[in-house]
Amino acid sequence: MEFDYIIVGAGSAGCVLANRLSADPSVRVCLLEAGGADRSPLIHAPIGVAAILPTRHVNWAFKTVPQPGLGGRLGYQPRGKTLGGSSSINGMIYIRGHQSDFDDWAALGNPGWSHADVLPFFRKSEMYHGGASAHHGGDGELYVGRAPSHPASQAFIKAAQLAGHPYNPDFNGADQEGVGPYDVTIREGRRWSTATAFLKPVREQRSNLVVFTNAQAERILLQGKRAVGVQVRIKGKREALKARREVLVSAGAFGSPQLLMLSGIGAEAELKPHGIAVQHELPGVGQNLQDHPDVVLCYRSQDTSLPGFSVTGGVKMTQAFVEYTRKKTGVFASNCGEAGAFLKTDPGLSRPDIQLHSVISLVDNHNRRLHWGHGYSCHVCVLRPKSIGTVGLHSADPHAAPRIDPKLLSHDDDVRTLLKGYRMTRDILEQAPMARYAMRDIYSHGLYGDEELIEVLRQRTDTIYHPVGTCKMGNDEAAVVDSQLRVQGMEGLRVVDASIMPTLVGGNTNAASIMIAERAAQWLMGA
Repeated sequence: MEFDYIIVGAGSAGCVLANRLSADPSVRVCLLEAGGADRSPLIHAPIGVAAILPTRHVNWAFKTVPQPGLGGRLGYQPRGKTLGGSSSINGMIYIRGHQSDFDDWAALGNPGWSHADVLPFFRKSEMYHGGASAHHGGDGELYVGRAPSHPASQAFIKAAQLAGHPYNPDFNGADQEGVGPYDVTIREGRRWSTATAFLKPVREQRSNLVVFTNAQAERILLQGKRAVGVQVRIKGKREALKARREVLVSAGAFGSPQLLMLSGIGAEAELKPHGIAVQHELPGVGQNLQDHPDVVLCYRSQDTSLPGFSVTGGVKMTQAFVEYTRKKTGVFASNCGEAGAFLKTDPGLSRPDIQLHSVISLVDNHNRRLHWGHGYSCHVCVLRPKSIGTVGLHSADPHAAPRIDPKLLSHDDDVRTLLKGYRMTRDILEQAPMARYAMRDIYSHGLYGDEELIEVLRQRTDTIYHPVGTCKMGNDEAAVVDSQLRVQGMEGLRVVDASIMPTLVGGNTNAASIMIAERAAQWLMGA
């Protein structure tokens, strides 16, 4: 089979690319997804993320190598394994990052990526609940709305204001700093993934768009320094698909570098031990892994309005399920992370360096450790960590998981910033508006000294699922793609996903991944 474009990965970026490129009826587009169709009801009911997160259901559920900064623990890395990719299993929070993040990209030698350059592409995708404005789009496919607001979410916002933090009604507006409600990709009580927004409306209408699910890309087919197709296993059968124009790799911060390496594109030192012949030496592939280190403050509460496990809670959740099936409203229509904050641990900083996610239930160890009763949680993460990791290969088997080493909390500055954020979060949760929930800290009650709290951080920190950077954009020796996302030294091959970010954005990464695809689509259609 032959196409103009083959897109590897039907995730946050891949679904956008498929939509935009197939809008031209003269162009044949193939979209490959290693997972299955996005039919699971756990995907579409927003609260279903609580069940997807700790399991292998539509989830790659990767693990890291042992992390010395976490006391030797294995980190956990959920990634979407279905149409929509991680936009089908994430927390649905729509955050672009700080405006200066994109100016940083441009300053690193990437023309066309400043905030002024990328804002039109954020707006192009967006159907904002408040309508179009200078900061928001009103006519895009991606619905950006607001989740139901539990009283605990409102109390968190009031508590943070009492602690001295400004109220911010729009984290994606003129300024990011402050506390307020999150915008979310939820529409009329249903998750609005990129598969729902960009793929579903056109898949059956466009005969020039072919989508394969359960299709594991094994390697990129090369002729010299040109990509000419993809070897893929589709439902157990190996196929060689040809690309007349380009192969677009959108397999994510773990999958994209893995596929390049399996195809012989990378550092010889990484490929040779696995018996992979080097087709193109590119030492930056798999380097520069960046992720937000995150710790969750967990509290018990007797308040049964907070979702939890008890007899009363079971009755309330049954009632909530009935409400959701009838009206698509209530707690089942919520991502449970309805409010948050972007704060500075030092008032002299030019932009926030920590982010908080207020969660109206007790979420412990990625919801893999369940507690009887009810509770509340608050995430705190470091937005611009100095700990830099890698992605490599465990073997030459394309069906094996990649080797993931984020090196979380390996830099002392990250530990210090997280400690400050932990204390600030405690201060917020001790304010009067939270008193009605009579919360008791599970893991750090009575601990106040730096050393004992740092021990808690090392025992409990992990990722908040924002890996980027492993095929970074730039023009230095470590760069993998150029400013138009073309793989350095290759023809007919681009990487289009969060792996191209040279630095982390200050916030959740899904919105920026969608923007990256919009940006790439313009260049591709222009070409």
